Amino acid sequence: KHVARTERLGAMGALGSFGGMFDLSSLHLKEPVLVSGTDGVGTKLLLAIEADKHDTIGIDCVAMCVNDILAQGAEPLFFLDYIATGKTDPVKMEQIVKGVADGCEQAGAALIGGETAEMPDMYGAEDYDLAGFTVGAVEKQKLITEGAVREGDTLIGIPSSGIHSNGYSLVRKIFFKDNELTLDAEISELDVPLVEELLKPTRIYVKPVLEVLKEVDVHGITHVTGGGFVE
Repeated sequence: KHVARTERLGAMGALGSFGGMFDLSSLHLKEPVLVSGTDGVGTKLLLAIEADKHDTIGIDCVAMCVNDILAQGAEPLFFLDYIATGKTDPVKMEQIVKGVADGCEQAGAALIGGETAEMPDMYGAEDYDLAGFTVGAVEKQKLITEGAVREGDTLIGIPSSGIHSNGYSLVRKIFFKDNELTLDAEISELDVPLVEELLKPTRIYVKPVLEVLKEVDVHGITHVTGGGFVE
């Protein structure tokens, strides 16, 4: 049911086939350039596991991938996920996939496949890892690269929804090791418990940015994540 919510023009076949399929001709692009991206959510997963809250971490996974290819001006077309765990828990898996589907809906990408691997020799019974892969497309003449950026360009920053999915090893050190806080801690500067703030899903910028690209000649986009402004 979650996968069905992500259907879009071009997606072909049923989930469960050996390969996911997409009809590129449905986009009617003259010179299509495919742009791909893959990522995970890092140690933010440890907080989701500890809090036993798994229904938004999939949004983070999608966001980290689609926001990357958006930096080239690409519209995400489809997404595949990979879940590795020590023991398959159907309820937990459903929550994870729900989050992935929510993220795909926000990005306009079809969830066309994935893999769930149960590896008890690699992971504890409650542990899992989550990664994703996306492919998007853009007209060749509209492809965004760093080569067009020049002195005098206007720099516009779009706010994040929170910490997103980078730097959580440092975040966990500051809150839980250095300051000995717990996940349910109440901090006066926050409107919600600490766990809710830290598990806020990464914002997916795809739809609003694609609308801007239709109207504005954008010279460059950076998805500020692990490499910061340097990358």
